[in-house]
Amino acid sequence: MYINHTGEELTGNRRDYHNLRQLLPYLLAYKGPALIALACLVLAKVATVAVPLLLKEIIDKFDIPGGVKEEQILVLPVALLVGYGIFRLLSSLFNELRDTVFARVRYHAMRELSKRVMQHLHNLSLRFHLERKTGAISRDLERGTRSVATLMNFMVFSIFPIAIEFTLVAFILLSNYAIVFAFVTFGTVAVYVVFTLLVTEWRMHYRHDMNRLDSQANTHAFDSLINYETVKYFNNESLEQKRYDDILEEWEEVAVKSQSTMSMLNFGQGAIIALGVTLIMFFAASGVVDKSMSIGDLVMVNAFMLQLFIPLGALGIIYRQIKYTLADMDLVFKLLQQEPEIQDANTSPELKVSNGEVKFENVSFAYDEKRQILHEVDFEIPAGKTLAVVGYSGGGKSTLVRLLFRFYDVTAGRILIDNQNIKNVTQDSLREAIGIVPQDTILFNESIFYNIQYGNLDATEEEVKQAAKMTHIYDFIESLPDGWDSIVGERGLKLSGGEKQRVAIARTILKKPAILIFDEATSALDTGTEQAIQKTLKEISSDTTTLIIAHRLSTVVDADMIMVMEAGKVVERGSHHALLKEKGRYSEMWDLQRDSVEDS
Repeated sequence: MYINHTGEELTGNRRDYHNLRQLLPYLLAYKGPALIALACLVLAKVATVAVPLLLKEIIDKFDIPGGVKEEQILVLPVALLVGYGIFRLLSSLFNELRDTVFARVRYHAMRELSKRVMQHLHNLSLRFHLERKTGAISRDLERGTRSVATLMNFMVFSIFPIAIEFTLVAFILLSNYAIVFAFVTFGTVAVYVVFTLLVTEWRMHYRHDMNRLDSQANTHAFDSLINYETVKYFNNESLEQKRYDDILEEWEEVAVKSQSTMSMLNFGQGAIIALGVTLIMFFAASGVVDKSMSIGDLVMVNAFMLQLFIPLGALGIIYRQIKYTLADMDLVFKLLQQEPEIQDANTSPELKVSNGEVKFENVSFAYDEKRQILHEVDFEIPAGKTLAVVGYSGGGKSTLVRLLFRFYDVTAGRILIDNQNIKNVTQDSLREAIGIVPQDTILFNESIFYNIQYGNLDATEEEVKQAAKMTHIYDFIESLPDGWDSIVGERGLKLSGGEKQRVAIARTILKKPAILIFDEATSALDTGTEQAIQKTLKEISSDTTTLIIAHRLSTVVDADMIMVMEAGKVVERGSHHALLKEKGRYSEMWDLQRDSVEDS
């Protein structure tokens, strides 16, 4: 049984032949080099098979019946010796030419598949990325994309050469020698192949278990390192180490069993080959004794057998690797077969934003059937106005943002931008019109300049710096030893929370969207910086439709409309002063936060 990182059993439904057909487009992209490589392969094998034939002729030139008498002078077969050397050289030359020419095909296939997988991952919906296990999927993808090159290598450098050489040798044996030589050769190969297939299938589950445990260990390692600070906060290094080692201990046991059974397989293969070669040599030696074969024939047959069985000796390893490779490759193709949850219709037009008016009309939503998140939410943000959504955690505020970005489709109701249902327009045009400063700011492990310019790749250096000035981070960047080239670290961990938020705000300002979303955009800032940035945000959103998600009510008192959400429902709405007069939930939250500030 083969289980991937999602726990899905793959043995019964893996479509190896389908996956092999999936490789054809990558090969056909460079069919010229592929055909040249195949021609070089055939020529290399013709030269390889010619070597024993020339060796036979050379030996027979020296094999004079009755021995060499004094008056006889042996003539050096110069032409045959030169030919022997030339064919050995040609064999090496064509093999290297094959490798060189096929390199373009192999690496292009790896590049194209990697690019396709990356594009597909970006196209998959948010639900997939929330449920994925990053460590396991990165290891699966690494093995999967590498498997394409590995499979091509085995086919072009192992399977085809063995098949061609075997065909040539079989032809020579059948046309020039007793049928017993071909019978022993074919019989040995048949027994070898059957034995290899049976034993390999029997022991495959050990390799599958190794892959599964390897992915589990990698997932845990990634997870613990991503949460490095949390591990340190609770002194749980020993726990993480133990969990990691427990998986590796199980992996070790399976790996030992895998190696033991492989050794048994290798010994059996060696025994079959030894028996076959011995039988061939016995019949060849008998032929020399009864004068039906020359010594040159014996040497040639022996050379053929060695040439044939040396690569055949690796056939078991090749077969096993192909099986493993097909299993690894299947993970990638199964991933590529996953359909994005959110897709554009073929006829979807682009969103045309004139005013930026946003409407939620009786929107209901559930991540799954067991848990309803939003219940008939209905509101409107007029063009150029600001709506603030407040409420306790779990009320569904952030879900509004995900639905507006169309990371999910609504269960019921509809969302309109300038009277256009966002479900009917392209996702690219929708997201192009919206800018967001998220609560949990994640930055790329690149320079500060890159992270700000990410909001608008066409922005000039001056525009990037102006955005930094507007968010009061310009002086901080200038003070850094590497300035704008300072690397922020993985997920921006080299910056403080406030610094990351200011970079995120600058990035969004640079995008110049028609609709702005601030999800706790200043929660990590000190009071002084927050007030300065609030002023900036007020300026840039003065004529922009703006949605603010906030816990700190002091940041939304100037909003045109405040909406209070609770358990996925809108329970209150109105201006700050109007809501205070109602003495409802908003007033209660305001009093609690004011008391908290006074107590501190």
